[in-house]
Amino acid sequence: MIKFDCKNADMKVIGQENGLNLEHEFCEYKDKITEIIANLNKHKDKPGQWLQWMNLGYNEETLWYVKEYASLVRGRFENILVLGIGGSALGGIAVTEALLKPYWNLLTPEQRNNFPRIFFLDNIDPDNMNGLLDILDLKKTLVNVITKSGSTAETMSQFMILKDRLEKALGEDEYRKNVVATTDKQTGVLRQIAEQEGYKTFVVPDDVGGRFSVFSAVGLLPFALVGIDIDEIVNGIKDMDLALKNTDVYENIAAQNALIQYLMDVKKGKNLSVMMPYSSRLKYVSDWYAQLWAESLGKNEDLQGNHVHVGQTPIKALGATDQHSQIQLYNEGPNDKIINFIRVEEFDTTLEIPNIFAYTGIGYLGGKTINQLLNAEADSTKVSLSDYARPTVTIILPKVDGYHIGQLLYMLEVQTAIAGALYNINAFNQPGVEQAKNYTYALMGRAGYEDSAKTLQTKMASIAEV
Repeated sequence: MIKFDCKNADMKVIGQENGLNLEHEFCEYKDKITEIIANLNKHKDKPGQWLQWMNLGYNEETLWYVKEYASLVRGRFENILVLGIGGSALGGIAVTEALLKPYWNLLTPEQRNNFPRIFFLDNIDPDNMNGLLDILDLKKTLVNVITKSGSTAETMSQFMILKDRLEKALGEDEYRKNVVATTDKQTGVLRQIAEQEGYKTFVVPDDVGGRFSVFSAVGLLPFALVGIDIDEIVNGIKDMDLALKNTDVYENIAAQNALIQYLMDVKKGKNLSVMMPYSSRLKYVSDWYAQLWAESLGKNEDLQGNHVHVGQTPIKALGATDQHSQIQLYNEGPNDKIINFIRVEEFDTTLEIPNIFAYTGIGYLGGKTINQLLNAEADSTKVSLSDYARPTVTIILPKVDGYHIGQLLYMLEVQTAIAGALYNINAFNQPGVEQAKNYTYALMGRAGYEDSAKTLQTKMASIAEV
């Protein structure tokens, strides 16, 4: 199981001004945490609560269909191309980068056990997209288009380009075998298109927001297609879910970190939350966490409609790389951050440093391992931050595998839900994102947004005059 160390967030280590009295705070919030966890589990099966993500680890039907389809298309494609943005892509990127062999797409088919390469188009940069399409043989590529609404402008514009090119490469009938759509069960433009064109489809469940969808078909399908053991992931989710049903804050690591992050923000002014894994395979977990934390907790109204403007700003970092780019600021700059480390106890590889130089400045490294060096860097950084009275917490993974990745991401999802309840906000909507989407629709001439277009043009003109 994943472990959690929060000692370096305590005032006993970093002082009263910047640290929390964890013993006191856990006791003070014990009943509140019990209530929050009980409510989450009580309402997770109720429609309209946006808590169905808590049940995804138990969706045996989806698991079966995903594995069946992955088995059916095994060996037919050289490439998987995932079209999606935000929650439709970030979880997939995080998990595939963590669980596939490093540099997967550069390996030979034999080194990949004849599983396909996988690419994610999660932005609409024309140069990037065109560059990828220039190197992919679309006849040998399965396109997985992911959008629940079916009207996500970025994803559907990508798909329109891909559909056109696939039709030209394979013909109007054959191209359909190279498309699989993940979307709403009943409604939306992509659902209509899929039924008209005869695409294979998978479902984004009701009451599951994009940033909480990684363990639905949104993530499980791409994982299975490239040979990741999704049963192992699901087993990790289930075990973590069981552990996090514990309403005792002293026994629930998601509740502990949610409470620490919240109190560091509202009591100690630490409104920046840094996610810093000491593993390159976990680099993109930080990207996924950034959306999860920012989009869930950054709200201007509480549940009673009061204007509150709350939420920590997430920051992405990678150890040891960002010791050389960010730690100077974290140690000596504004004391407004809490750093979340992720440590790995056992790497798949042990890499020894040859004892080939006797120079004083580097000779000591010979005979040691890269593993030892990375862990020493993590330890030294944590201690250095505590010397400067900077709070840190550490999530410890026994190893990077499907079981523990499932645990890690699910733990962070539950942590986010608990934090939302502590802030007394709706952690499952994103009105600020919707506003920007509506403006985009207006600028691009979508029907029904004519008034918004006029308003937006007026605003843009007034800004230009300033």
